Order: sequence, then structure tokens, then C-alpha cells
Amino acid sequence: MRNLKFNIMGLKMALIFLPMLIVLISCGGKNHSPKKVIHDSIGEQVFDKDSVLYKIISKKGITRGYQAVPDACRLDNGDIVVVFYDGDNHVTYPNPEYPNAGRICLIRSKDEGSTWSNPIVIYDDVNDNRDPHINQMSDGSLIVSFFSLEFDVSESQGLKGEEPSYNQDQVSKFGNNPDLLHEQKPENSEVKVRPTGQIKWTSKGPYILKSFNNGNTWQKEAKLISTSRPEWNCSAKVREMPDGSWLLPVYRSEPLKKAAWGGVIPSFDKGSTWGEVVSIGEDANLVLAAETDVILLKDETLFAVLRGDRSLVNMHYASSNDFGKSWTPVKDIGFVGHAPSLTRLKSGEILLSYRAYCDESGYYTGLRISRDEAKTWEGPYLIDNTPGAYPSTVELSDGSILAIYYEEGEGSSIRAMRFKLPEDSYDIQFPFPKQVEALSMGH
Repeated sequence: MRNLKFNIMGLKMALIFLPMLIVLISCGGKNHSPKKVIHDSIGEQVFDKDSVLYKIISKKGITRGYQAVPDACRLDNGDIVVVFYDGDNHVTYPNPEYPNAGRICLIRSKDEGSTWSNPIVIYDDVNDNRDPHINQMSDGSLIVSFFSLEFDVSESQGLKGEEPSYNQDQVSKFGNNPDLLHEQKPENSEVKVRPTGQIKWTSKGPYILKSFNNGNTWQKEAKLISTSRPEWNCSAKVREMPDGSWLLPVYRSEPLKKAAWGGVIPSFDKGSTWGEVVSIGEDANLVLAAETDVILLKDETLFAVLRGDRSLVNMHYASSNDFGKSWTPVKDIGFVGHAPSLTRLKSGEILLSYRAYCDESGYYTGLRISRDEAKTWEGPYLIDNTPGAYPSTVELSDGSILAIYYEEGEGSSIRAMRFKLPEDSYDIQFPFPKQVEALSMGH
């Protein structure tokens, strides 16, 4: 009888740890099992077999069918605010239902991410307003940075010949996101191609939008940063330097050169005017495709991370000793990634959250940790196995971390997940992603 009890106990322990082993082996692969959904007054809290506990925080009120590319910020009053893109797909083309294309929404938590307000629209002009990021400056103002696509409905664009066609599983997982579909083989072609939209569009460049009352009201007109022309976009927060200057990280692609690189745009009068772009990595002749972010190190060196090209080129980094006026040549950071977001913790660590990649199963929502001022990056850690990502992180009052990110594909939404900061690891580079310890999202 005693041996039987021990055998039952061993079986229970094996059942507890089996899901964790599945996650590590699959490297964040797609989860096909049913999910337990807990319905409450704040939305849906989801627990799946991979021990990923998250909450959907965007599917309420006035939002449309697809939310993506979120960013989070803790305000001086303790609130946590999240901005995100709201539309009908990865690019929202003008149509009778949405004549103004995509827009920017905001939600707020006053209790450390446990509950969230209904979304409000903070900007929606005739263009596709996208990739919003938010930060609070030392004067208390909130700055949302984003860029917009302008459509020419009289013209259409597409590949020569037949437009690529994808199977239902690909469409369900990736929507019409060209960055992710580019690596999938279409059903009607032997060649992997980059999908294009049905309507011709051009980028109008980056904008900033200000609020002076903690995001309760916003300027009616966003300010176009005209010095960014031509074809610079942004997908990062405006950062404030110790000398009082502001920097907006930006990026640019040159398809004819098969190259892309990053940069920063400075402002010395709190965003009233903006200087010329200072490029980062232009001479490298690499496809550092998008989404530059920067963070100030303890010695006041400015550290920049630049996205790589899908699964082909690693992310790169550079540094500046004069608050962004000049930059070192870019160097390989050592791993693949999209949409880097940098956060400094009170205890000194720097978090790098990003859309990560592994050969076995593709993209997932990932995390790296630097405990030595961006010299080395411990990881990879797995936040979630969804490939949407564009994660940002906020440190909560109890020292845990709140990750905000999105799921790609049909019916996309914004997820919030709280996790415990991993302890210092003896090994810096892991052979496969280690899942972070997810914590309850509250009541």
C-alpha cells in the first residue's frame, strides 16, 4: 500500500511537470490544446497547457476586430497606460465600415494591471495610424509617437502575376502580416514572396501626440516630424536625455539597396521642433529592418538595439557617448529578433523584450536580461508562444513584471501577462527558451 501511494504521488508530479517539458522541447510552438478561460468583470483570464497565464485586455467597448502593436508606460501617479493599434487586420485599408482606416486606442489600469478600463480612441485621422508608443516626460506630459500610412485609393499594387494564396492555418496564425507570411510558402507558388496590399500606400512618417493631464484628454492634431522625410518610420518611445533633449528612435528601409537601418531624431525644445535624423548602421549594408529602441546606461552611454531581418540577420546594437549626436558602427548582438523594447528595473537589470525566433517552431514572445549594462544578454526566456509579440514591460510595485504584447492572426487582441523576474542564471546562453514563471493577474 505504501509503495502504491508513492507511485501515485510520482505520477502526479510527472503530470505537473510534463507541460513545462513540452514547452521547452517545442521552443514555443503552436498550442493546439483547449484553453481554460476564466470569465470575470475585467475580460478573460486564460490558462493554457503551457502554463501561460495571461489576460486579454483590449476586446471591449468600441474596439474593432483586430488589435496589435501595443506599448505600456507607468505614470507618475501610479497608473499604467497602454496604447495600441485598432483596425481590421495588420493593415486596415479604407473601406465603407472603416473609412479612416486604423486608429490608436488607450486603456488604463489603476491597480497594477488587475483591472483595465474600456478602450478610448485618442487619435483617428484619414490615414492608417499605427505602431503607437507612449512615455511620460520629466515635465509630466505624455507623448505618443506613431507613424501613418497614406492610401491612394485610385491605384492598386501587387505582384506581377497572381497574388500569393495561403492556407487557413497560415491565415489564422499570421493574418496578413507580411513580415511573418514572407517566410511561409504560398499554396499557389513554389517561391516564398512578400505579400502586398490591394491599395497603394506610402508612409507619411512619424508623428507625436501630447497629453498634459495624464492621458485624460489629447491634442486634436498630431504633429508630423517633417525632418524625417523621406520614408523614416518609428516604433519606439520618445526618450528623454539627462541634458533635457528628447530622442525619437526611427528606422528606414531601402529596398533597391536591399538594406535597412535605424536612427534617432533629436528635439531640444520638448518636441516643438525636431532636428535632422542621425542614422545608426547605415554603413553596415545590412537589412536591419525596423524598430530601433534606445536606453541610457549607468555611465550615460546611450545603447541602441536594431531589429534584424526576419530569421536571416541577427539584431544589432550600437552606442553613443554624446546622447545620440553620433554613433559607433553596429555590431551583431548574437540572436534573431524583431521589435526590441528596453526597460530598466529598479534593481538595475535591463530587460529586452522582443519577438524571438527558433528554428524548430518559429516566432514567439521572448525576453533577454542584461545584468552587466548591456554587455551580455541572458536567455532566451519564453513569455508566450504567440508570434505576434511587440512586447513592452512595466515593473510592478511588488517587483514582478507586467508584459504587454499581442497575438497575430484573425481576431488579434492585446494580452497582459505578469511574471516573476528570473533569478541570475549560471549559464548566460540557453540551448532552448526557458519559460518565465507566470503569476496570477489578480482578481
